[in-house]
Amino acid sequence: MSTYSGGGIYSYAGERRGALQNIPKSRNRLTPVYLGATAGMRLLNISNPTESEQILKDVGSKLRTYSFDFRGETILSGQEEGAYGWVNVNYLLDNFIKVRFSQFQIRPGRDTVGALDFGGTSTQITFETTDVVEDKSNVLDLRLYGRDDHPYTQSFLCYGRDQVLRRLLAHLTQGAGPHISHPYYPAGFNVSMKLDKVFESPCTADQRPSPYSPQVSLTVMGTGNYQQCLGNMSKLFFLQGQIEQSLVSSSPQAFSAFLYTHVFLKRTTGITVTSPILLEGAVCTVCNMSFQEMLGKVCHDSRRRVQLWLCCSYFVQAGDTSFGWALVYMLCLSNLLPGESTGLRKPLPPKAWSCLIFLFVLPILVAPGYLLLKTYQKKKGSVTASSKIVFRTHFG
Repeated sequence: MSTYSGGGIYSYAGERRGALQNIPKSRNRLTPVYLGATAGMRLLNISNPTESEQILKDVGSKLRTYSFDFRGETILSGQEEGAYGWVNVNYLLDNFIKVRFSQFQIRPGRDTVGALDFGGTSTQITFETTDVVEDKSNVLDLRLYGRDDHPYTQSFLCYGRDQVLRRLLAHLTQGAGPHISHPYYPAGFNVSMKLDKVFESPCTADQRPSPYSPQVSLTVMGTGNYQQCLGNMSKLFFLQGQIEQSLVSSSPQAFSAFLYTHVFLKRTTGITVTSPILLEGAVCTVCNMSFQEMLGKVCHDSRRRVQLWLCCSYFVQAGDTSFGWALVYMLCLSNLLPGESTGLRKPLPPKAWSCLIFLFVLPILVAPGYLLLKTYQKKKGSVTASSKIVFRTHFG
């Protein structure tokens, strides 16, 4: 997998060089490539299906011109995105299986954990529950490694980081003039934009002012007020009881923008968020900072952009692998994620390989020394015997 990080599929142009550099040319034709678009394209597909289809077609055509084995493009549903993220979390944590390397046997894994995926356009919540689920369409029937799992999953379109910020801005413009105060932006931070940047999304289309002029300029001035920000955000997150299931897991794992937010809060406040109380304290501290204070704490390079995010108190990575949906999406499409457990062998971790290599090399290094020692002892014994014979000849 490439180490390139970017936005959506529009940033693919920057990916080509990284992929071609990281994958040997002789392996290009053997390297499958899959394109799975998520919430941003789901949203575009709602507002403009023709444009959405054309973008997929254009990107797919471009990918087919490369030397990799491109196998098609698709837009994932919210359930698929949530399911892939949940499977990925538990797969990387070895919750589905537990491998005994000494005997290469697989035994049942541990209880699964929930997955919270905070993206740019949508948020996915997936977990196993003991409650009765009224809407059966939110229950997945999965069979992985010989075990059956039935997680509850729900995707919330327009509740990703970027769209929530856009909806908040749309809310603040209601009845306001060309200049509005934004309690979520730090004091001293001002930005100008056109109204279409606020209302071009289907997530904010129902809040467009009347009359609506897309090219009218809007100036947003930050005030950095925690209480006002909290009050406005609470109105946006009134979900009318859409999630009423109880989590079986006591340690849900949050990733994507949750992780970036956690890092940002720690960098600016020095607080490592491990509880709701610490979360509230860190967010309150950040919201009351001025823009200059924030710049001084976050970055020493004035060219870097400062972004503000909401936060969750859980985040995790397994080794060097970040949680997300892409890994399991690829494994499923390439049939590398088995439903049954027979014949499965899990690769040894690097430390185990190091130990095995040491054990193999050790006899090779020790054997010559042992043979030299035995040869030396044998020669020494022969010399001693000869000396005794000489001694007896002269003095016998």
